[in-house]
Amino acid sequence: MSNFFSKELLNKVRTNNSFLNTLNESISEKKWMSHSHECNVFLSHKHSDIKILENVIFLLKNLNSSVYVDWNDEGMPSTTSRYTAMRIKQKIRECNKFILLATEDAIASKWCNWELGYGDAYHYINNIAIMPITEKTDDIFSGNEYLNIYPVIKSEFKYTLGSYYVDFFGHKMKLEEWLKKI
Repeated sequence: MSNFFSKELLNKVRTNNSFLNTLNESISEKKWMSHSHECNVFLSHKHSDIKILENVIFLLKNLNSSVYVDWNDEGMPSTTSRYTAMRIKQKIRECNKFILLATEDAIASKWCNWELGYGDAYHYINNIAIMPITEKTDDIFSGNEYLNIYPVIKSEFKYTLGSYYVDFFGHKMKLEEWLKKI
């Protein structure tokens, strides 16, 4: 059975010791916190979802991905302006993959929707995915049906850690493989 990521499952990603021990042990917390200038995943998100965001970054880093988030970019202007949009466009183009962290707040965000539109134009379909964070199982994009045109990142297990994959409308690819595929 396929499931969307729940907040509970994401919390376990960083707190479950047995899971953490099986991950790439060479990644130190300091290395996880550092962000390289060359990132392969642009992670579109709502800043208010910081706790969820930290867990998703941790998950992606442990799948050997480098993740770009705008608030950690020293080149980002200190106040939002047209330069902010120009910088975001540049970073979306530089990254191989685009993931929308689809929380309720992110789906409602004008910025996240704009980023998704730009990501769609630049990375469409094999290199873009939606990662819904929800407890719902049906009609998760009600009112935002356009999100249903994208591949979705899911977990095999709803409440226990397990394998993660990208669902391309019934065709599955392991998330780790998808992240590596150019």
